[in-house]
Amino acid sequence: MTENDIRKIEAHLKRLFGSPTLNVRPRPRLKDSAEVYVGEEFIGVVTDDEDDPGSFNFNMGIIAEDLE
Repeated sequence: MTENDIRKIEAHLKRLFGSPTLNVRPRPRLKDSAEVYVGEEFIGVVTDDEDDPGSFNFNMGIIAEDLE
C-alpha cells in the first residue's frame, strides 16, 4: 500500500463518515495494510484487496462494551 493509496483512502473515509479527525496511518512492519484512527482511538484496519487490484477492504470490530 503506497502513501498515495493511504491518502486516497483517508480522504474517502473522511467524506464517508463526515469525520475530519479520522486518519489513516501506515503500519510499521506490514506494507499491505494501514490502521484507521478517529483522533487517537484505533477503529480498524484497511488492507489491499487481493482479488481486485486498486481496491481495499476496511475491517472494523465493535466490542460489546462500546454498545452499552
